[in-house]
Amino acid sequence: MLAVLLVTSCTSSSASGEQGDDAKPRSTSSARPAPPRKPVALTIAPGDRAAGVEPGAPVTIAAVDGKVTQVLVVNEAGQPVAGVLSPDATTWQTTEPLGFGKTYTATATGRGTDGKDATVTSVFSTAAPRVKADLSMNPLDGQVVGVGQPLAFYFDAPVANKAAAQQAIQVHSEPAAEGAFYWYSDKEVHWRPKEYWAAGTRITINASIYGRDFGNGVYGNDSRTAVVTVGDAVVANADGATHQMTVTVNGAVVRTIPISMGKPGHETPVGTYVVMSEHTDYTMDSSTYGVPADAANGYRTTVAVASRMSNSGIFYHSAPWSVGDQGHRNVSHGCINMTTENARWLQSISNKGDVIVVQNSGGPVLESWDGLGDWQVPWDQWAAGGKK
Repeated sequence: MLAVLLVTSCTSSSASGEQGDDAKPRSTSSARPAPPRKPVALTIAPGDRAAGVEPGAPVTIAAVDGKVTQVLVVNEAGQPVAGVLSPDATTWQTTEPLGFGKTYTATATGRGTDGKDATVTSVFSTAAPRVKADLSMNPLDGQVVGVGQPLAFYFDAPVANKAAAQQAIQVHSEPAAEGAFYWYSDKEVHWRPKEYWAAGTRITINASIYGRDFGNGVYGNDSRTAVVTVGDAVVANADGATHQMTVTVNGAVVRTIPISMGKPGHETPVGTYVVMSEHTDYTMDSSTYGVPADAANGYRTTVAVASRMSNSGIFYHSAPWSVGDQGHRNVSHGCINMTTENARWLQSISNKGDVIVVQNSGGPVLESWDGLGDWQVPWDQWAAGGKK
């Protein structure tokens, strides 16, 4: 029933102040009708009899024209699944993942604006994976990295639904940075910003892959998280023509280092490298890139300081045997030689993820897949996504 109240106020229009019989109302007001009361409309996702449900997707109960008053989601053993109600009581979602290959029953009650209760139920089953894909990633939680560090993710099973994988891996940085994913293969995807990270950036990675359908019966297994900090902007430019390396920290030149790069036939590839790992008392072994240590051009030597720049065996490292050549000529097998003191100093101010640019070496172009050569890919090509 709608009630409307009409209020009329009259005043005299006569000069004597007396109220006339034909006086007209000057103002009126009326209350707005109350909205109609409706029964609550409840929905449960996944719906009743749904099969092959992603265990990583939340169970969601939503109410229209009312509020959710009670929810119970249980597995086959009757154990409840935890969830949370929104502040306005119109939505409820699970807060813990479901299991693989299980059946669940969700029961929800709500109350409409008409004051009446309604209950709905959904019985559904989750997917049973053919393969559970685990994920490794670089960098790891708590690490400090350089401004060139890409975020690399390695699945142990092929990912057909790459869009689902990218949606599952969330990257957030402070300050914000524009970036994109690039697939090197069905098992390897990297994320990098358009430009180098700003020094001091805080990167949060939330790889919520558990229970996500990656296609062909492959589902994500354990989720991974990491919080990573970007250190100072350490960038080294190695010039094969001048035989010098110029090192800058946060844009300021801090040292120029005499170096020796790859000799003829072993020219150091040209391009932008990212430091992959740092070592001390490290054994340099030519057999790791296909040349036996006892071959004419082979070697097996332990050095005091070495930092890896590529998977093909390029390092900058201490080389006391070539000090006389450093700053004058290129005599190495492709690595960047420097004195032990300079190598130790450079490593002391560096982190993995720092940038080393090689130019004028006479070598081939560094391949983007060799180590972390991500910056070799032009941005427009990178943003297209690689081998999708």
